[in-house]
Amino acid sequence: MTGTDTQAPVTARRILALAIPALGVLAAEPLYVLVDTAVVGHLGAKPLAGLALGGTVLSVLTSQLTFLSYGTTARTARLYGAGRRAEAVAEGGQATWLAIFVGLTVLALGQLFAHSMLSALAGNPDVADAAASWLRIALIGAPAILITLAGNGWMRGVQDTVRPLYYILAGNILSAIACPVLVYPLGFGLEGSAMANVLAQYTAASLFLRALRVERAMVRPRWAIMKAQMVLGRDLILRSASFQICFLSAAAVAARKSAAALGAHQIVYQLWVFLSLILDSLAIAAQALIGAELGAARVDRAKAVAWQITRYSFGLGVCLAVLFAALAGVLPRLFTNDAAVLAQIPHAWWLFVAQQPVAGIVFALDGVLLGAADTRFLRTTTLACALGAFLPLIWLSWAFGWGLAGIWVGLTMFLVTRMVAVVWRTRTGHWAITGA
Repeated sequence: MTGTDTQAPVTARRILALAIPALGVLAAEPLYVLVDTAVVGHLGAKPLAGLALGGTVLSVLTSQLTFLSYGTTARTARLYGAGRRAEAVAEGGQATWLAIFVGLTVLALGQLFAHSMLSALAGNPDVADAAASWLRIALIGAPAILITLAGNGWMRGVQDTVRPLYYILAGNILSAIACPVLVYPLGFGLEGSAMANVLAQYTAASLFLRALRVERAMVRPRWAIMKAQMVLGRDLILRSASFQICFLSAAAVAARKSAAALGAHQIVYQLWVFLSLILDSLAIAAQALIGAELGAARVDRAKAVAWQITRYSFGLGVCLAVLFAALAGVLPRLFTNDAAVLAQIPHAWWLFVAQQPVAGIVFALDGVLLGAADTRFLRTTTLACALGAFLPLIWLSWAFGWGLAGIWVGLTMFLVTRMVAVVWRTRTGHWAITGA
């Protein structure tokens, strides 16, 4: 079935009503990580390197499971667009059960293999020890992180992006206050930042669980639904795995260069994550709107929304590039006063700035295709771009001594090749398949 657009176009106000609260949710976690980085950065280069490596590993472990958010949004948005809200929320309940089971597994495996994995990555025993100490505490929050992913997923699908903002802010504000207190006056040092992370994660997760109880959606696990969610998740896991391998490799190569290079990479990378999630707020709006339009069989309107959001996202990317170019001489000093780390930052900074308009296009169209559940295409192209462009340049930068510049050229090529792929796919219209 193919629909035509019989209603008025989606207004900018409606897009922003979804995107702005989603921006708060997306930005809250990396903003907290930036605060965490600034707090730990003043402990010295080795604790900062430990946070960089431990944080990268935790990010990789949890980012592999973002299907609990993106896949749930795709499924619930179509049901919501078809007028089946109760079923959409029930999907969220089952995604939450799945999050709990998977989160406990991640916690157990992480505790067993944390130190050996970090030792292999770090190449420096002191950095590996610091990272393992941080990671073992932070992993206690793994189930809560995944519950929060699932909660964001179903709420976005029913076009409620305001409540998740309150839930995430409640946890992160509490944690941002606790972090410097735990690190300095109470004397926990690097481990104090991990404790503050766990506090934030369980505060937010408890609020998402409460919302499901209010909706009467936290019923017993239904394995058939969870299995269907895992089938959609398979492609998203493979997609995520490809670039997480690259990010882990980047951290490993930076660590082998020096503790200062790894610290500089951590600062610029966390800023990159922060800006990526700012851009991703429009992609979240795209997921919810595209899923709902296709669920209601309005193909023409779905295509119009896709390009409308892409134009907005490109413009935002240009503005971010101009802003961070202007802040090049000021912003890094908020995160560290270590001269060696500051000397390394320019090798990555200008590539990071140049990437933002390209990222605006890529993330918007990723959101369109995720909303359409076009996960096979996203899986295949992301694998090809990561393993064919990003990863080779990372390891060539190690072999030939290119340092951070080589790593960040690789990330730039990854974004450019992905941009070509998603623009082509969106233009074909093959993703616009209707139905709940």
